[in-house]
Amino acid sequence: MENKKAIALIDRILKNLDTTGINTDTLIDDIKELRTYVLEKEVPLAVKVLRYTYEHIENNNNFLIPIPEDTPIEEAMEEGSEIEETVAIETDPVESLQYLISLIKNLDNSMNILDLKYYKKALTEY
Repeated sequence: MENKKAIALIDRILKNLDTTGINTDTLIDDIKELRTYVLEKEVPLAVKVLRYTYEHIENNNNFLIPIPEDTPIEEAMEEGSEIEETVAIETDPVESLQYLISLIKNLDNSMNILDLKYYKKALTEY
């Protein structure tokens, strides 16, 4: 993400998550604002994930999707990087949401895109 305002917003969201946890009052508005910046970047996957994220938080008053487990690169290559092969690991909701938001900082990274695909699938199945 090259947009300085978007990066500053991501940093603010991450800082707020550290200090107040999942505070739905400001968090949802911040994610909606971040989504507008991602719309400008034209990455439909990230736009959908952010929408699913704030809808999930509105409905559950929390973020209940775990962080995807790291998969060795060789293994991912052999398996064709199937999303179904990704396994979730138990984590703190704040930590998982921080990870998801931090993925938005670098949408050119293929591993970030794979993890966003995991989050999209997990959010739609929840």
